[in-house]
Amino acid sequence: MSHLTASVEYGLHCLLGLLDAGTQPRSSRDLAEFQGVSPTFVAKIFAKLEKAGIVVAAEGVRGGYRLARAPETITVLELVDAIEGRKPLFDCQEIRGRCALFDEGVPEWATRGVCSIHAVMLKAEKAMRDALASETLADIGGRLDRKAPAGFGADTKAWFDRRIAERRSGSQAHRKDLTS
Repeated sequence: MSHLTASVEYGLHCLLGLLDAGTQPRSSRDLAEFQGVSPTFVAKIFAKLEKAGIVVAAEGVRGGYRLARAPETITVLELVDAIEGRKPLFDCQEIRGRCALFDEGVPEWATRGVCSIHAVMLKAEKAMRDALASETLADIGGRLDRKAPAGFGADTKAWFDRRIAERRSGSQAHRKDLTS
């Protein structure tokens, strides 16, 4: 887990857009457009989230994504690992063995055990992973609900419902043209 990229932020925002979807899938394109981010970029993120078992895909005009599990069981750490991969926060280069004083060879004491700097970084990484593992998608959604005005949830649902209805009517018109 090196630097957390914008992919994590986009992924979390888009997953929040699935909280009130129930069993109705939402397209990655709609989720991206709702957040004002690149649909192509979000599609790549959702492929990773699907592979990790965080979302499931549904095909077709009514297709898209929905959460694979209850939001209370999806941790932020799980999402970070799915998107970023499980990379270490710090990559120790074992510089301690390259000291200019060690012309005759590196003494055993110099490289015994974990590097002191690396130990600090391991401790920091553990604290960060523990903090991310302690927060769930439901926790973030709850904070958003408390912060947003009362009608925001209904407005959000209505926006997605309109998008789905527009796709359905476009698909029905296309089928009608084919049969005429």
